Amino acid sequence: MSARIIGLFVVSILMCIPSVAQGPYDQSFTLDVPVPDGFRANRTSYSAIMDVLEPGRAEVTEAQLARLKEVPLEVVFSALGEYRLNYATGFQNTQPGSRLVGRALTMRFLPPRPDLTDAALKLAEEGNWDRRYYARAAEEAKPGDVVVAELGGSDGHNLFGDMGATGIQMRGAAGIIIDGGMRDYTGLREERFAEFPVLHKFSDPHTTSWLGVEYNAPVRIGGITVLPGDVVVGDDGGVFFFPPSMVEIVLEYADLVADREEFQLQLLEDREFRFRDIYPLSPELQAEFERLRN
Repeated sequence: MSARIIGLFVVSILMCIPSVAQGPYDQSFTLDVPVPDGFRANRTSYSAIMDVLEPGRAEVTEAQLARLKEVPLEVVFSALGEYRLNYATGFQNTQPGSRLVGRALTMRFLPPRPDLTDAALKLAEEGNWDRRYYARAAEEAKPGDVVVAELGGSDGHNLFGDMGATGIQMRGAAGIIIDGGMRDYTGLREERFAEFPVLHKFSDPHTTSWLGVEYNAPVRIGGITVLPGDVVVGDDGGVFFFPPSMVEIVLEYADLVADREEFQLQLLEDREFRFRDIYPLSPELQAEFERLRN
């Protein structure tokens, strides 16, 4: 029997099957819950995503952050698994060569328009914060925070100048990452900012005008997502953002790499094995390394 005949036979059978009557598709939905009085004056912008994630988010200690400052980005990359692509590049560093490690304090900005400006001013009044989000950070940032600002990338706008940076620095923050621009390039390179790098896409003299619309909520930096409280590890090359739950994994892997490289260097200096047996370790040398390490 030909394929064409079989196909016609199947179609004829299907046409004989009575269709099941269905009513119209129900397109009614549960109404949104009204916003409770005072809710929009919360200092952290509400995010349903963070409402799901926050209860399980670990706390990162100052000791862990201090150890991360010594971990090369290549080691961080190898340890992060599925998070290794959460890496943003293309920044300029006001303090070339300096390392930036901390916890993400995120903020999102949009270009101004009259009604949005009025709304931002009203929310700032209700919540008793400064509409300028860099000024909020200069009053609210905590030691170890890294301000992470979504500001339109290379086509965006400026976050602040050296006075805003000074205010945030005085709160004990570790530095700033701006997916956008900044003012006062010369001032931000002064010695007093030596331990306070600002990673940014560009600098120009325009005053800030974009409006902060979300504070400590998920943001987009380049092509990646950054969540509030993410661990930040970066330098001139780029920045990793990853969940606090990954910190111990990174640190344990860093210790492993350091021990293995020390073992490999000793083997190279002893000149008893070929380079190909040492880097990477041959199965026999790997077994010896594990025996010594344990």
